[in-house]
Amino acid sequence: MTAQLPSWRKLAAAAWSAPSDPQFYGDMDVDAAALLAYIERVREATGVRLTMTHLVGRAVAHALTVVPELRVRPAPGGRVRERESVDVFFIINVKDGKELSGVKVCDADRKTALEIAEEVRTRREAIHDGDGAELDRGKSLVTRLPLLPLRMVLRLGAWLTSDLNLDLSWLGMPRQAFGGAMVTSVGMWGVRRAFSPLAAYYKVPVLVLIGAVEQRPVVVAGEVIPRPMMTLTATFDHRYTDGYHAARFAEAVREYCADPTRFEPVPLEPGREGHGRRVPGRQVGVPPGPRVPARGPARGPSDG
Repeated sequence: MTAQLPSWRKLAAAAWSAPSDPQFYGDMDVDAAALLAYIERVREATGVRLTMTHLVGRAVAHALTVVPELRVRPAPGGRVRERESVDVFFIINVKDGKELSGVKVCDADRKTALEIAEEVRTRREAIHDGDGAELDRGKSLVTRLPLLPLRMVLRLGAWLTSDLNLDLSWLGMPRQAFGGAMVTSVGMWGVRRAFSPLAAYYKVPVLVLIGAVEQRPVVVAGEVIPRPMMTLTATFDHRYTDGYHAARFAEAVREYCADPTRFEPVPLEPGREGHGRRVPGRQVGVPPGPRVPARGPARGPSDG
């Protein structure tokens, strides 16, 4: 039996083609109390401007070690290959928010959040001073092209530098330019929840976006109390992952956010003695005793 399409359905069929976008989305609310406390403690002890973005980026690096199925890159022939390192790309604002750029932090799973914060700060300042990296050189090159050739150049460049793993830094196209995951934030603008698309040339399985921290009513032990809550959203590429891996990734991020001191050195209060760990330009006091390695705790039931 056939029937004529209603006018609106017919317009919709004419306006859109069949689905071809591999992206799927998720979000979760995180109690940010432990993260805020760690940020305050670090700032008082070290003077480093640690932010929620740095901590969530470190949480993403931890999650990539827990879920190795996401730690992959495209390879020729429709295959994927394990990445050699856990690299996280931080999307940043430059030129007073009028332009976007980014910083790829290599081996983010082996660095502390403090080291990540200092690296992002230093490289942001270099970009602001006009001494950006290969990406900015490439951006100035390709933005002079008309739209259609630009689209072709972006896709070709992504295939050469990601699928074939070539380093074309001399053209402004470094190898694996966007790392293994991307992190950005809208929290500084007071936005609670937003989603960001994965451009075809990113070639990463996940992009995490950080919302604003705000007081919300939460049920704790049967009582409604105000808590500092933060919404994290993620855009996944279905060509790399599915819902099972996305759920494990989310659980690992939540594990880190619930207690960052399990994965990070704990700064001592000024004047107290302890063992120090070097951070670029700083000395961080860490109390004696065993520490969890930078790659995170031993795998357990919650890690899948």
